[in-house]
Amino acid sequence: MKIKSINDEVFQDYKKISMMINFPNCTFKCLTELNLPIDICQNCEIAKQPDIEISPKEIINRYLKNDITDAVLCAGLEPMDSFDELLNFINEFRMVSNDDIVLYTGYNEDEICDKIHLLSQFENIIIKFGRFIPNQEKHYDEILGVELASPNQYAKILGGI
Repeated sequence: MKIKSINDEVFQDYKKISMMINFPNCTFKCLTELNLPIDICQNCEIAKQPDIEISPKEIINRYLKNDITDAVLCAGLEPMDSFDELLNFINEFRMVSNDDIVLYTGYNEDEICDKIHLLSQFENIIIKFGRFIPNQEKHYDEILGVELASPNQYAKILGGI
């Protein structure tokens, strides 16, 4: 699968210590809809990184070797824009672990109903919905246990937590 990067331990995007996987694709819809330049995107530097080819098994083995992580965070660029690879990763991960999988997406629920339906077959999936809107008041999300950047963003549990 193609990714941009992996961070073995992140503490700021979920209430549990997580491995963050940065996915390689994005339409930058958050900014283009507002007629803003994409270079102000919080993930702009990630977008400039070269793609990395890595198997889901390698990522999973790396995750399992780390004794302090309790979740996987799939994030920006935009995991839903690499949905086949994301679904394959989740499928393989669920064969060895039922730990939380958190998906940070800039899509709204109604834009990805078909993908949500497919993800609903798995337990312990959390999706953070909503586009990033610059210069907004942050707010605390109870499910994620962290502050989100825009008031239109929220998390939803798909099953089992």
